[in-house]
Amino acid sequence: MATRKVSLIITAHNEKDRIREKIENSLELDYPDMEIIVASDCSTDETDDIVREYADKGVRLARAEERKGKEYAQLQAINIAAGEILVFSDVATKIPADAIKKLESYFADERVGAVSSEDRFITNDDQVAGEGAYVKYEMWLRRLESERYGLVGLSGSFFAARKKVCEEWDIYSPSDFNTALNCVKKDLVAVTAPDVLGFYKDVADPQKEYQRKVRTIIRGITALSRHPQVLSPVQFGWFAVQVLSHKVMRWAVPWFLAVLLALSLLLNYQGGVYSLILLGQIAFYLLVLAGHFKPGLRDKVYVKIPYFFVQVNLAIAKATIDFFQGTRMTVWTPSKR
Repeated sequence: MATRKVSLIITAHNEKDRIREKIENSLELDYPDMEIIVASDCSTDETDDIVREYADKGVRLARAEERKGKEYAQLQAINIAAGEILVFSDVATKIPADAIKKLESYFADERVGAVSSEDRFITNDDQVAGEGAYVKYEMWLRRLESERYGLVGLSGSFFAARKKVCEEWDIYSPSDFNTALNCVKKDLVAVTAPDVLGFYKDVADPQKEYQRKVRTIIRGITALSRHPQVLSPVQFGWFAVQVLSHKVMRWAVPWFLAVLLALSLLLNYQGGVYSLILLGQIAFYLLVLAGHFKPGLRDKVYVKIPYFFVQVNLAIAKATIDFFQGTRMTVWTPSKR
């Protein structure tokens, strides 16, 4: 069976310390007909010069002369890509040698418009870390969506799409969401590939990880505000329900928690079950505070899960407030892993 031509698009901004390793990893990928394009988001260091060193090996540079964000840089690469299938990857993501072949095989189904990898963390000594509860939960959700009406978001660090799906490339919306939306518009589906893994190091600094979450959520809310029609079951059927439950309801959780705590305080005087509910919340948040003031406790699962849950919801709350105060995240700065 003939393989489709693939264009691997690597997005980079000031990645002089990591771009060489990423290109070398990409050149080792086992696929017969693949071009490599580095989409430079107006890099000001030696990134572009390093990319040009690989020109004789077929690596091409697509430079964005203005810094308008990750998706704008990707658009420059899309415009020159020759592949029928476009694979998008971040510099920080390490791709196994057979991953492109596996991704491409999913497009044998003409209904498939995009394919997402699954995320795996690696430690500083390149050992595969154990999956966290949240990652397991997220991957489980993706598989359920994939089996039904298609993903509402892909793994932004490593995914593939038909080039025709990328024709309407919204530079103000995250590519992982916009690609899934474009699939639905073209009566195609975005699916997950459990056998295709993207390996990357977790952000070591908890504060930077928190800031990354805030940026990601602001971008997600921005995307939904630009495409509100995606919430209409009349236009998008069950896909709209999935967006509502996976995205909107998740962003509403911190406000539900605040209301629950307020109501518990108001009803506590009645005793009984109301007092138990309030005590449960107090115990939960005390565990979080313990994890905050004693970082060593975060290794304990009974502290780690509540701490992560609250951190995520604090990020959602801050991102929501920032969004309604006018904050937008167009300019992209890759997390250093």
